Amino acid sequence: MVAKKAAGKRTDKPAKQIIASNRKARHNYSILDVYEAGVALVGTEVKSLRAGQASLVDAFATVDDGEVWLRNMHIPEYRHGSWTNHDPRRTRKLLLHRRQIDTLIGKIRDGNLTLVPLSVYFTEGKVKVELALARGKQAHDKRQDLARRDAQREVSRALGRRAKGM
Repeated sequence: MVAKKAAGKRTDKPAKQIIASNRKARHNYSILDVYEAGVALVGTEVKSLRAGQASLVDAFATVDDGEVWLRNMHIPEYRHGSWTNHDPRRTRKLLLHRRQIDTLIGKIRDGNLTLVPLSVYFTEGKVKVELALARGKQAHDKRQDLARRDAQREVSRALGRRAKGM
């Protein structure tokens, strides 16, 4: 599945079909680095994701014994499944290159950092997770970000009014 331009030409980047996103992650954490990881899933999980059902609220990733695991991601049971249905909050293995895992282990061990999933999406028929290496924000950091965003919004409004001649 490749994205197409208006003129009918193909682009190099495959289309992303976003299933779920963690909107509070950017509010609660300062994002330092972003990784794309595959997810090891069972069949009924993929069917449930194709129906557009997933939640990243309270989800996080850990590194245990040299492997990266996604915890607390909620994928509801497949409606038409039988006894083969999955546990909605089971721990799922993330697929990364060894070099990336070693880098993550070093960064997490050195600093006060955590791994937070930002979004889950389909690309080329495969389920991927956008995983962020992040540092938690304090309350005053969040207030500063809100004030900065409000100031930027006011500036853009003033420029718009000026451009219209008001």
